[in-house]
Amino acid sequence: MTLLLVQMVVVLLTALVCGWIARRLRQARVIGEMIGGILLGPSVFGRVAPHPWAKVFPQASLGVLEVLSTIGLVLFLFVVGSEIDYEHLRKQRATATLASLMSILLPFAMAVVVAPMLRSRFGVEGVGRLPFVLFFGISMSITAFPVLARILKDRGMQSSALGATALMCAAMDDVCAWTLLAVAMTLIPAGGGAAPVLQRLMWLGAYLAVMVWVVRPLGRWMAKREAETAPSYESLVVIVTVVLASAAATEAIGVHPLFGAFLAGLCFPRVKRWQGGVRMRLEMILQVLLLPLFFALTGMRTQIDLLYGSRAWLWTVVVLAVAIAGKMGGAVLAARWTGEPWQNAWGLGALLNTRGLVELIVLNIAYNAGVFSQTLFTMMVVMALITTMMTEPLLNLLGFEDRSGEKHDLAESAA
Repeated sequence: MTLLLVQMVVVLLTALVCGWIARRLRQARVIGEMIGGILLGPSVFGRVAPHPWAKVFPQASLGVLEVLSTIGLVLFLFVVGSEIDYEHLRKQRATATLASLMSILLPFAMAVVVAPMLRSRFGVEGVGRLPFVLFFGISMSITAFPVLARILKDRGMQSSALGATALMCAAMDDVCAWTLLAVAMTLIPAGGGAAPVLQRLMWLGAYLAVMVWVVRPLGRWMAKREAETAPSYESLVVIVTVVLASAAATEAIGVHPLFGAFLAGLCFPRVKRWQGGVRMRLEMILQVLLLPLFFALTGMRTQIDLLYGSRAWLWTVVVLAVAIAGKMGGAVLAARWTGEPWQNAWGLGALLNTRGLVELIVLNIAYNAGVFSQTLFTMMVVMALITTMMTEPLLNLLGFEDRSGEKHDLAESAA
């Protein structure tokens, strides 16, 4: 227990300082927290002071921190989903659908062109061409929904038309990406063929039916009973239980628990008092304690020093260029085709170019499955960090106002 408390103190203080520096540099707080995690990991702390690092962060002890941080992320995504404005989505549904499709297809197609060259130089022996292309295409097409949500929340844009459209696009992108990932996993020798994918899709359909036809009406009924007050203690317990159960269901299906949490938020009744009450009760502990653990732990697993040599850096630049051109290009073209002005089109492209944590999850799956080498894994991690760091400067350059403040961002007041 003492070790766990010491780890939490070190992680939170590092996240606080690095997040503060990131905000002063007009970057998202999450960027600072991720970089803080890298500083605490083997690339910096582990290299500068290997013995103290091994005592403070022994690998066998990080499981508890991971559980706490994942619970925080699940609750945070529920809060984000519960605040999405349906009216904005109705107005932007054409843009959201086409942009999500294009921001997957274009980067995936460009990845298919580049993949054979990367496979010949950085591939793992014994891995077939099709699994490699699928994993690489998915890695280039992903959008980091939780990081995007955090950036929008930091800027006070989560309820704007652009923010709601970007969140919906990111959610649709990642559902498609995780479905493709399930297909890719069946092509690895340990896979079980097409049946597991079909079973997952069937269970996913049943899950969606339960959420729409059972959970959503239940939420409306509960909200009507307490429409004039904030949710009671009993109602809050039921809400959190439903969120955790929804996340557990999607995890069991093989999609990802964060989508279950987000969909639970979408099914949450749109009652101002309830939305404000749940947000006030959950947000402080999430922003101050649990979310920094998630972002820091992800950064701690990233070993930047694995990337060395001019050839590796040259191909990292190639990967970065293809990732940006494909993701932003697809979103911008789709937004313009649906009548969006150039500013909103480029803003949507900048937001969907955010990769971050979900990208790192996919990369870890590919690495653990033996599809990506250590060098390629590190190249992709660098790409994920840079594309995420680009988001805020691009939004500022495009003229999107940072509407964050103490009343919109509890994390800022806590800092």
